[in-house]
Amino acid sequence: MKSRRLLLPLAILALAAPAAPVLARQVALGVERAAPNALSKADREAALVKIAEAVRTSYVFPEKDDAIVAWLEKARRDGRYDTGDAGVFAERVTEDLRAASGDRHMYMLYDPAQYAATSASPSGDGSVNEAAEAAFARRLAVRDHHGLVAQSILPGNIRYLKIAGFEWVDDETGTLYDEALRFLKDGDAVIIDVRGNPGGSHPAVRYLVSHFMDPDILELTFLAGGEAPKQSRTLEHLPAGRLKGKPLYVLIDGGTGSAAEAFAYDVQQFKLGELVGAKTAGAANNNKFVPVAPGFMLSVSFGRPVHAVSQTNWDGAGVAPTVATASAQALDVAQSLALTRLAAAPGATPESLAEYGWARVAVEAALKPVSIPPGRLKAWTGRYGEITISLRDGKLWMARADRPLRGLTPLTADGLFAVDGSEMLRARFSDTKLETLWRGSPNVWTYPKGK
Repeated sequence: MKSRRLLLPLAILALAAPAAPVLARQVALGVERAAPNALSKADREAALVKIAEAVRTSYVFPEKDDAIVAWLEKARRDGRYDTGDAGVFAERVTEDLRAASGDRHMYMLYDPAQYAATSASPSGDGSVNEAAEAAFARRLAVRDHHGLVAQSILPGNIRYLKIAGFEWVDDETGTLYDEALRFLKDGDAVIIDVRGNPGGSHPAVRYLVSHFMDPDILELTFLAGGEAPKQSRTLEHLPAGRLKGKPLYVLIDGGTGSAAEAFAYDVQQFKLGELVGAKTAGAANNNKFVPVAPGFMLSVSFGRPVHAVSQTNWDGAGVAPTVATASAQALDVAQSLALTRLAAAPGATPESLAEYGWARVAVEAALKPVSIPPGRLKAWTGRYGEITISLRDGKLWMARADRPLRGLTPLTADGLFAVDGSEMLRARFSDTKLETLWRGSPNVWTYPKGK
């Protein structure tokens, strides 16, 4: 079964079944659409016939077929589709498909280049050209680093991975996941960020979640009319090994859709970690693409996943966070949760506790920014040995000979500051001195004021 990745404002994405996934990217519906193309009445009429045929042939819930087709037919009679702009036509059809079905995987895109590439099937029957589609998907995956777009070590040795899309290319993507999972494995805690991830291919989800579970565990069963159920089970062999027993936090929001929701749902249902952020989009069905002349690609839901634990899925409902917070704060909240848990863990060493404490001060200041009155800031300006502290635009600045000028950001109301551009150095003021502190060092360097 095939599925494509669409970068859409509402995070509507295909969740592929386990076999032979294909992803593709398209921008539409308010982000960008192809240049308008003159669309004749005959083109519109033929397209609507093809859409109705695809719905009746493939839609996952056949009991809704008549209502969907009737909705489109009424809109046609009412003149809703009387436009020569192919992009506008696709948008209106999309709105009506979703309104009639309640299914966020039902939509149509205007993309003549993609239509030309994928509709030239060797069979000549107008079906998707699978080889062309796969080649297109691979080009996108390579440019996106297969969706693994960022990784970093956060203070406290919390390992962070950003997955922008669940892309998968056989015999290629797994190697990149292996590298990313080895990186995560060395962390004290793990944060995986799927905020704004619109979904993609289920094999990528299965590969990722397998690292946090035992082998050969039933995850999802994919159901499609007229086909035998297909199971997705966790993998036996993982080159990077299992990653179990570490605190896991997954960041989600309303832009998390489809396959990305499948990962979040696994974390929730199998109790693998905590979900931090806002409820996800609520798009679970499996879709495929049908070329529609003269240059459209129609997405039709043809199947649905059933989770092994809940015996249902997240379609329409979304996946709720364990810890609800604004999307913009989700990373800071997850860091705070991780640091608190790590500090309370039995066997934490004094060195680790000091590191967690250092990190927690900065995270709490990010969540609740500290404001210090200008008069108090001005009182801390002056000379402190080789260091000069000045006040400019309501902010303290640190100057030292032969070193870059550094801004100071308050961490606590009593005079502790972060040194901008350095995770290692902090400054602490009192009425008579300035102290500099280095992460991991018990030593404090003291500079008396005015000397």
